[in-house]
Amino acid sequence: MADHIEESKEKSESLMDKISEKIHGHDSSSSDSDNEKHDKYEKPSSPSSVKSTINRLFGRQKPVHKVLGGGKPADVFLWRNKKISAGVLGGATAAWVLFELLEYHLLTLVCHGLILTLAILFLWSNASTFINKSAPHIPDVSLPEKTVLEFVSALRIEINCALSVLRDIASGRDIKRFLSVC
Repeated sequence: MADHIEESKEKSESLMDKISEKIHGHDSSSSDSDNEKHDKYEKPSSPSSVKSTINRLFGRQKPVHKVLGGGKPADVFLWRNKKISAGVLGGATAAWVLFELLEYHLLTLVCHGLILTLAILFLWSNASTFINKSAPHIPDVSLPEKTVLEFVSALRIEINCALSVLRDIASGRDIKRFLSVC
């Protein structure tokens, strides 16, 4: 009975030795001298051995900056330029607050922006006479008649095609389309 207990202790000790060898990468039975400790922590001699000893998260081969594509977007995402990253975060937060919390719509925002721009230009052009500044140069914008007529002609053809398809569906000539629309 005592022999059986001693054998199980030896097996558990040998199992523990194997586990510690796997974890530490050396025999636990050998004594560590000062020279062995220095060899373990000595700097590698070549740059290739330095690259092989870098431990990266999740076993990656490339750094995160390269995985994200490098350049300015990766710098912003990794907060390397804190002012730009904070500006992007602040802008995204402001957009989220406007559209989600305040239930503001994009079309309304664009229209209010255009109205504000128009009001500023109006005030600037009228106030420029009082403060002796030059009025803002607003270019003349005009669309060529030929381009507009070509666009309208193409649009007219597409609208007529759509109306003929709707007529065919409503009259019951094309049963497949009628059922798919229903």
